[in-house]
Amino acid sequence: MGLLFTVFIAPKKINAADGKALFKQNCAVCHSMCDQKLTGPGLKGIVDRAPKGDWLYNWIKNNEKLIKSGDAYANKIYKENGNAAMTVFEGTLSDDDLKAITDYVVKGDCNPAPAGGAQVAAGGGVATAAGEEKGGIDPLYIILAVIVILAILISVLRGIRNSLSSAVENTPEEELSKTFWQETKAWISGHRRLVGVFCIIILFIGMRGCWNSLWMVGVYYDEVTDKGYKPEQPIKFSHKLHAGDNAIACQYCHNSVEKSRHAGLPTVNVCMNCHKGIQQGPQYGEKEISKIYAASGFDPKTGTYDKSKENPIKWIKVHNLPEHVYFNHSQHVVVGKQECTACHGNVKEMTVAEQKSPLTMKWCIECHRKTEVAMEGNAYYDKLHAYLKEKYKGEHLKTYTVAQMGGLECARCHY
Repeated sequence: MGLLFTVFIAPKKINAADGKALFKQNCAVCHSMCDQKLTGPGLKGIVDRAPKGDWLYNWIKNNEKLIKSGDAYANKIYKENGNAAMTVFEGTLSDDDLKAITDYVVKGDCNPAPAGGAQVAAGGGVATAAGEEKGGIDPLYIILAVIVILAILISVLRGIRNSLSSAVENTPEEELSKTFWQETKAWISGHRRLVGVFCIIILFIGMRGCWNSLWMVGVYYDEVTDKGYKPEQPIKFSHKLHAGDNAIACQYCHNSVEKSRHAGLPTVNVCMNCHKGIQQGPQYGEKEISKIYAASGFDPKTGTYDKSKENPIKWIKVHNLPEHVYFNHSQHVVVGKQECTACHGNVKEMTVAEQKSPLTMKWCIECHRKTEVAMEGNAYYDKLHAYLKEKYKGEHLKTYTVAQMGGLECARCHY
C-alpha cells in the first residue's frame, strides 16, 4: 500500500500542474504579478498587453526563439528590458507545467478578467472570466477508474468461472474452494518473470516520485522555510531604514558573511555602536530602541552598563535550510562574487525581513546552471580555469557556469 501511495498519490501532489507553485519556483524571482518591476517587468494587465492566442505560452517556453523569429512584440519587450533575455524553459518544464504557469499568469491576483469572457490557454484549455478552466479529465482519475473497472470485471469473471466449474463433475473440490488471494498467489508463482518486470517498473516510478518530492521540498511540506515567510521579530528592526535609507552595508551587521559559512546575526554590541547615541527612531520613537538597551543592560540616563541586567535578543531566523544541506556564505560572496540580493531579494526595500526566494533544491540547481563563474582576475580559480579551458576546448567557451565546474555534484551540498 505504501508503494502504491508513492506511485499514484504522492507524485500527484508534487507534480500536479500547480501554476502558482510553479510560478513561485521559476518566475517570481524576476517577475511580480502586480505593477512592481523586479528584474523583469510586472505582469499586471499582461492579458491586455500581449498578443492573443498562444503567444504568452510560446514566450514562456522559449523567448529566444520567439525573438529570433522577428516577432514584433517579443523584440519590443526584449529592448525595453535592456536586451536581457529571460530563462528558456523548453526542456526544463513540461508542456503541462508551462500551460499551468500561463493559466496562472492569465488569472493572476493582480490581473483583471480577460475581456470578452474567455482567453485561449496554451495547450488547449480555456480560461473563462469567472476563473474556471475547461479542460480534459485528470489522468489520475482515469487510472483509478480503470483499476476499479478491472477489479469488478475480474470478480465477475471469477464468479462465472466457479459457477461453470461447479457444473463439471470432474473438477477437484480443492480447486473450487480456493479463495481469491490463494489463486492470486498461485498465479504469481507461475508468472514470476512477468511479475518481476512489473515490480521493476513500479520501483522506478516510485523512485521518480521520490525524486520529484525532494525536488520541490519547501513548497508543500515546510511552511517555515517556504518563500514569503516573514516572522515578527522581538524588535521591530527595519532593513529599509538601516540598509536602504542609511546605506549601512550588510557586512556591518552580518560580519561573518565573508569569513564563514554563516552570515551571522549581529550581537547587541553592534547595535549599541550606533544606538548609544541614537535614542529615538523615526517611526517608533524610544519604544523599540529601549529594547536594545534592556538587552545590553544599558542605562541611557547615566550612560553606564550593568552586566547583571543583560538579556540577549532572541532573533528569529528567517532563512532556514534543512540540516542535511551545506551552504557556505563566504564561498558565494567572496569567491563567487554573488550579491546578497541574488538569494535574499532587495533587502534594502524590506521593512520586515522576508524570504523572497524558495531556496528549494530545484531553485539552487537552476541557479548553478545559469550563473557564470567570475574567474577573470580571481586567483582562486586560476588553476581551475586552465583545466576547464582544456576540458571544453572544442566548444570555444569564453565563460563557464557553476554547473560546468562541478556545481551539480550531490556531494557539493550533501555530505
